[in-house]
Amino acid sequence: MKAGNMWVRVKKYRPDWLTLVLLGLIVYVWFRPPAWVSDENRAVPEVKVTLLDGRQTSLEQLRGKVVLVNFWATWCPYCRHEMADMERFYRDYRAQGFEILALSQDDVPEPVHQFMAKEGYHFPVAMAEARHAVAFGGVSRLPTSFLIDKQGRIRKKISGQVHYVRLEELVTPLLAE
Repeated sequence: MKAGNMWVRVKKYRPDWLTLVLLGLIVYVWFRPPAWVSDENRAVPEVKVTLLDGRQTSLEQLRGKVVLVNFWATWCPYCRHEMADMERFYRDYRAQGFEILALSQDDVPEPVHQFMAKEGYHFPVAMAEARHAVAFGGVSRLPTSFLIDKQGRIRKKISGQVHYVRLEELVTPLLAE
């Protein structure tokens, strides 16, 4: 390439393999950030909610099922991203005794109704109240989920996104108990 009276040599950039691997890792973590799973073994708190469709339910009523209690919000990109896997897992395992109770941290129910309808998600959703997060020992980040066994004990706390494969790893042993 000629710039004025000087020739400028333009070198084409060719990334090396390490740069490509690091870039791929950054993209992977951006879209699938890691979730931290901690073992728990404590009784489920008494939680009663009114679902978006107006029905009342409680964790006591769900005893005998494996339940994923998911704290989320429509404004949380990671929460929105995990919902498709949660819906697919719910459809695949509901008949085997799996249930979801998604507790939205949104201030008002309207965006939650709109989001669930637009995306076609069918698992139960209620609006979270401060007492719900307190009952689970606090929720410091979204999404945060708690996995409850058939006997009504919290067995896992998942801080971060859940994915289909991770749900299989965590839920299927509890369904087999």
